[in-house]
Amino acid sequence: AGEHLKAQEAQILGQEICAVLYPGDDTLEGKKLRLRQQYLLCSASIQDLMATFKRRQLMHKGRVNWDEFASKVAVQMNDTHPTLAVPELIRILVDEEGLTFEKAWTISCKTLNYTNHTVLPEALEKWPLKLLDELLPRHMEIVRRIDSDFIASMKPLAGESQEDFEGRLAKMTILENFYKQPGDDSEDSPAPLVRMANLCVIAGQYVNGVAALHTEIVKADVFNHFYKVWPDKFQNKTNGVTPRRWLAWCNPELSAVITKWLGTDSWVTDLTKLKGLAQYAKDPELQKEWKAAKVARKEKFAVWVKEETGIDIPIDSMYDVQIKRIHEYKRQLLNILSTVYRYKKIKEMTPQERKEVVPRVIMFGGKAFATYVQAKRIVKLIVAASEIINADKEVGDLLKVVFLPNYRVTVAEMTIPATELCQQISTAGMEASGTSNMKFMMNGSLTIGTLDGANVEIRQEAGAEHFFLFGAVTEDVPKIRADRAAGKFVPDPRFEEVKDYIKSGVFGESFEELLSSLEGNEGFGRGDYFIVGHDFPSYLEAQQAVDEAYKDESRWLESSVLNTAASGKFSSDRTIRQYASEIWDIEPCRVP
Repeated sequence: AGEHLKAQEAQILGQEICAVLYPGDDTLEGKKLRLRQQYLLCSASIQDLMATFKRRQLMHKGRVNWDEFASKVAVQMNDTHPTLAVPELIRILVDEEGLTFEKAWTISCKTLNYTNHTVLPEALEKWPLKLLDELLPRHMEIVRRIDSDFIASMKPLAGESQEDFEGRLAKMTILENFYKQPGDDSEDSPAPLVRMANLCVIAGQYVNGVAALHTEIVKADVFNHFYKVWPDKFQNKTNGVTPRRWLAWCNPELSAVITKWLGTDSWVTDLTKLKGLAQYAKDPELQKEWKAAKVARKEKFAVWVKEETGIDIPIDSMYDVQIKRIHEYKRQLLNILSTVYRYKKIKEMTPQERKEVVPRVIMFGGKAFATYVQAKRIVKLIVAASEIINADKEVGDLLKVVFLPNYRVTVAEMTIPATELCQQISTAGMEASGTSNMKFMMNGSLTIGTLDGANVEIRQEAGAEHFFLFGAVTEDVPKIRADRAAGKFVPDPRFEEVKDYIKSGVFGESFEELLSSLEGNEGFGRGDYFIVGHDFPSYLEAQQAVDEAYKDESRWLESSVLNTAASGKFSSDRTIRQYASEIWDIEPCRVP
């Protein structure tokens, strides 16, 4: 009685843990909160599915047979954020259900699977061992046991020396900087870390990437040491998106045209039927209806943009869109540099030359991680450039630039159906898959992009002539970076021209801190790690090809129809069927 604060303690802690989504992890408190959130979600999910399993076992059999658990339950760990599901499942089986560690480990290895969604090192989480020991001491006992047993099970590969084996094993263990070698007692030794991705691979029955190229990178690079030991563990499951939301629901005008020409709406549940559109791609009547559907979505979208930003975007302009998380590897910087170059060239043209310019509205949307300073600088440049360009009466409607505010699913549902050109321009080898590229394709947008992620498969399905390709390929990127470090890179004059133009202060400031990342040969935040300078010339050439194609309306509409017709592979229905049959081992349950 009277202990009011103590009575509210649980509620206060609950509110605290849920108050901030994606807390910054650049501070110790941020790391603690992020780990607590991860554990809360993992523990709640594992406890719920175990309680459900027990309830059904008792109902149907009168007792709980844990040997049947893995045949009834599959857990898919998406990236490393749910990794704590591994020790949590084992903890409950051992501490609460009384199983031996060996049996609990066997069950967990048949239940858990891991999907890798990124090759970026910062997304393959590594947590300080000291922090995890503090927050989850019992779980870390289990992790240490898993790591110890894993090390004991490893043997040199055929022809592998003991030194090479030890070097390989050091990269595969869950605990990093933990197992001291002779002479490693220096006070400067790095603090021990817990490699969550390694725990996922060791514990998972299957590991998959999310696009064909990405999976090859996972096998050849990210987890190559594991792949050499367990090649059968690794699979590919190319991502997909639901056509119900991303075409049928968000683009009713185009959906009506598709249904009319196919003579059925069954494509909504069997997207492969869209290929039937291909035979009509050149038909003038279909092209007329296809264009009308696109214009209808552009008109609706233009009203929303005006309401949200105050910017008028002409319906007759090409709607050119890049909507992605703001990140240097996704290269919004490459896009805005090209946009500024386009602006500068238009200003230098004579009135007669401007008549040949294809009008464009270039739009950006996306959010950045709270502590990602360089991403914020990119957004600042985009917004600063848009303010000057949109107010320039000399350029007028030939070029508009819009940063779409508060980008989210609702905004995507309006943006994607109105888009005519989508930008998928990440540095080759760095995008796992992408899914906006699939949504745009379904809605008849053409793509300008690199051979990265699912772009490779999109280009294969649509045909090379209906995809605007540019840039280095994955295999060439390491050499490009090495040449840059060696001082061999010679920038294109147009690249230097646009950087100098921005530095002149035309957009209110010089943006030196941002542009310095594109300069120098190597070093943190220098040396153009994402090869923007290398790809800039081919990007400009691809953009010129886009302009020429857009001038030929019939050709553009044909390509648009063929992109939609070829998008059947990218339905989430196909993806889920593959997970179900090849990883989860479940059959469809037909509704009577």
